[in-house]
Amino acid sequence: MYVFRPFWVKILSSRIIIGMATLFIGEKIMAPGTMGSFLGLFWYTLFFYGDHFIIFWLKFIASAYVAMVICGEAEFRLGKKDPGCVILDEMVAMPLCFIAIGGLRKRLSMWIILLSGFLLFRFFDIVKPFGIKRLQNFHGGIGIVIDDLLAAIYTACTLLFAGELLS
Repeated sequence: MYVFRPFWVKILSSRIIIGMATLFIGEKIMAPGTMGSFLGLFWYTLFFYGDHFIIFWLKFIASAYVAMVICGEAEFRLGKKDPGCVILDEMVAMPLCFIAIGGLRKRLSMWIILLSGFLLFRFFDIVKPFGIKRLQNFHGGIGIVIDDLLAAIYTACTLLFAGELLS
């Protein structure tokens, strides 16, 4: 059941929609979710790192909205629920992992923080503890993206807790 299809997404070809949702590689690689998360590190460092809190959230909300629409449309056109080749959701969720790293940045190398965030996010995304799995029951792009957003929130909380422990 797919209900939200804005006009602008309907005019794009299936090749473009599926290409965007798979980041043009998701159908061709092993471990696509891991690759989507890895690309999310670049997404974060290129477009979010160092942003003012409000700018960060404006860009994040806009990108999460676009991801929900694109991923939902790809699901609709592929005729599969939350297809594994769709990895835009992992990429878009990654910046949220690093929303609260202020305390860590004073004590650890950014490389350690990024690696820790990546590994924690993959853990939460794969294992899907604490209600993450149930979020996949939502239909369309919301169901595809929201579980990754919660995995990113758990990652951010874990990094924040680590930062407090190191204080």
